[in-house]
Amino acid sequence: MTNSSDGGGHNGEAPPRGYRRNLTDYGDRRFALYLRRSFAQSMGFSRELMDRPIVGIARTDSGFNNCHRGVPELIEAVKRGVLAAGGLPLDFPTISLGEVFLSPTSLMFRNLMAMDTEEMIRAQPMDAVVLVGGCDKTVPAQLMGACSADVPAIQLVTGPMLAMPFRGERLGACTDCRRFWAKYRAGEVDDAGIDTIEANLATTAGTCAVMGTASTMACIAEALGMSLPNTAGIPAVHADRIRAAEACGARAVAMAGRGPLPSQIVTPRSVENALRVLLAIGGSTNAIVHLTAIAGRRGIPVSLERLNALSDETPVLVDLKPTGSHYMADFHAAGGMDALLWELRDLLHLDCPAVDGRTLGERLREPAFVDRAVIRSRAAPFDAVGGLVALFGSLAPRGAILKRSAADAGLFERTARAVVFSSLEDLAARIDDADLDVTAEDFLVLQNAGPRSPSGMPEAGYLPIPRKLAQAGVKDMVRISDARMSGTAYGTVVLHVSPDSASGGPLAFVRNGDRIRLSVRERRLDLLVDEAELARRRAGFAPPTLAERGYRRLYADHVLQADQGADFDFLRGDHA
Repeated sequence: MTNSSDGGGHNGEAPPRGYRRNLTDYGDRRFALYLRRSFAQSMGFSRELMDRPIVGIARTDSGFNNCHRGVPELIEAVKRGVLAAGGLPLDFPTISLGEVFLSPTSLMFRNLMAMDTEEMIRAQPMDAVVLVGGCDKTVPAQLMGACSADVPAIQLVTGPMLAMPFRGERLGACTDCRRFWAKYRAGEVDDAGIDTIEANLATTAGTCAVMGTASTMACIAEALGMSLPNTAGIPAVHADRIRAAEACGARAVAMAGRGPLPSQIVTPRSVENALRVLLAIGGSTNAIVHLTAIAGRRGIPVSLERLNALSDETPVLVDLKPTGSHYMADFHAAGGMDALLWELRDLLHLDCPAVDGRTLGERLREPAFVDRAVIRSRAAPFDAVGGLVALFGSLAPRGAILKRSAADAGLFERTARAVVFSSLEDLAARIDDADLDVTAEDFLVLQNAGPRSPSGMPEAGYLPIPRKLAQAGVKDMVRISDARMSGTAYGTVVLHVSPDSASGGPLAFVRNGDRIRLSVRERRLDLLVDEAELARRRAGFAPPTLAERGYRRLYADHVLQADQGADFDFLRGDHA
């Protein structure tokens, strides 16, 4: 037995647990434990509780995060599960990333939250941790931090909101918000109408109701093995969401001191499983950036060439907005991740372990209930090929991403004229100018919106259709940028062009009137400008001015390109 007055973990003793872990350094371990317990007793804990394994609960609720409105209730349920299983639950705050409440964009702060999560897991005395999050960049940030800290961890997502009936249809953020905003820009909805829509898009707690980035990352967390089975799609307001939280608390106690660790779960094989799931659900383009960052923390590369190979043999099976017609609550009711994984089972690595203590193969011993209206069979898929495809060429030497499942296939093989916007400010100033020289056949190009830009790679790649074209009935155009787009968006949008403009990538040197060739069939994106002219343009390139201080300076100095997950160079795994 470890002496109750000692930190333990020395001279062949068992590793310390609970309050004995990560002792404050005073140069005297016994004094450190004595002092820690003294102050812990000021919180009213009994000595019996203080001797139990500690489960930390990372909480991300905030008045600036509507998606996390239900987090306090989930934390209470996690605590019940921990206590019932014989552990001591201690919740702690981290940064909260509310997607629509952050400027310039939440992605800029994802790495900061990942650092916060990692350091608090490392520094505080916890034997396991439950990560409670949901809004888009929160889950990847928590998984990145957990992979780096490598303490037993379970991801508990907040769950999607419900789509609610409205005048003969259902509305749910945020694909429907984009659909009606496009109608508003085209003059089909008036000011009063858009105000009414605004008030009916997001009416319950939870993340976006569709297969946006939050829901995609919930599915990916489960596919990796970092969440309990079939919990990704439980609606935020469903009682099963609370029961899942309690189960996470109980399971975290079982994992304390025994694992599995994130390093045993997040492996090259589980990452490939997650890529398969991403393609089969028609998931968000953002997930490529996030999964690459998560895997990178374990030194696992994510190859865009491999993504293309998997995409060609992995059909889209889920009929959900923005690519289909249903919502996340329908997905869960239709069998959820259990049903999806069963359909994909012969394409998956079944030996991958998960937080529930089983391998994926052990989980998939029996077929799951499935509603074929929402989750299709491999024999009759929603789309015969995967939802995402990577493009390469002279305009994107290190790759770009197109969500072909949400795009117009009639625009996939084209050569057209570039209409260039040099920045977000330039886009806002000119996109609706009646004198803008643009036709529906042109390619809209946005520069200086990548990870190295001052804007930090915002969800601006879904460039609006110029007003005069929208009013003439144009619904889609090819749009190209180094930015991201919301997972709830749709259209023929080429994103994540790497290297980005601010780094002096080829995108920086596109000019109005240049010809660009897009070929989804050939996986190509090429700028048809001769090398001598490009060399002339490069000679005049000036990178953007870096931030002068604080986190934004750290970000500017160390952020990587989209094909490396836009993580910081010093946070990647040893073998990345």
